[in-house]
Amino acid sequence: MLLDTINKCLVELNKECVLSNVVKALNEGIPASQIVLDAMSRAMEEIGRLYENGDYFIAELIEAASIFKEAMKILEPKLREEGSREKAFKRARIVLGTVKGDVHDIGKTLVAIMLQAAGHEVIDLGVDVPAEKFVEAVEKYKPDVLGMSALLTTTARYMRVVIEELEKKGLRQKVKIVVGGAATTPQFAREIGADGWAPNAIEAVKLIESLIS
Repeated sequence: MLLDTINKCLVELNKECVLSNVVKALNEGIPASQIVLDAMSRAMEEIGRLYENGDYFIAELIEAASIFKEAMKILEPKLREEGSREKAFKRARIVLGTVKGDVHDIGKTLVAIMLQAAGHEVIDLGVDVPAEKFVEAVEKYKPDVLGMSALLTTTARYMRVVIEELEKKGLRQKVKIVVGGAATTPQFAREIGADGWAPNAIEAVKLIESLIS
């Protein structure tokens, strides 16, 4: 099956194989969101595990991210098309960032694309974002939602620091907080005091829209 092939090729860092099969999958009518979620995101999670286990190193992570971004250039127009079919009821402002110590931006970037496609305003703070930068963004942009991402278990714990800083500044009650990424779970989100958790970009958009409606 094409999705399994894309997954396997991405884990093996075979760029040509990934790109050619992404095009093939689109030509066969497989939705872009399905290609991303069922093949590419799962592959990135596996690559994250290989990295945490010491089988892959930073060079492999960078290579995987580069291949993912190349594939996203092909998929983005289709993702926007899919997203715009379901226009959001209320336009929200969302601040997104990958927490300090973590440089993975693939899941976060995908969430940003899907949110923009659904008609929302997105302010992306990038990766390796310290708590003070999240706090500044909440003060400056007054978003409806703050979204934090982490791929590694070691960096996911930092999300609690961000929430604590927002509490200290009296800002916590003014914004909904959602978290995601391979290192997070619904239970973890509850433990750190977040308002919600999503397993992937499509669910993240649904979650955010339910929180603001």
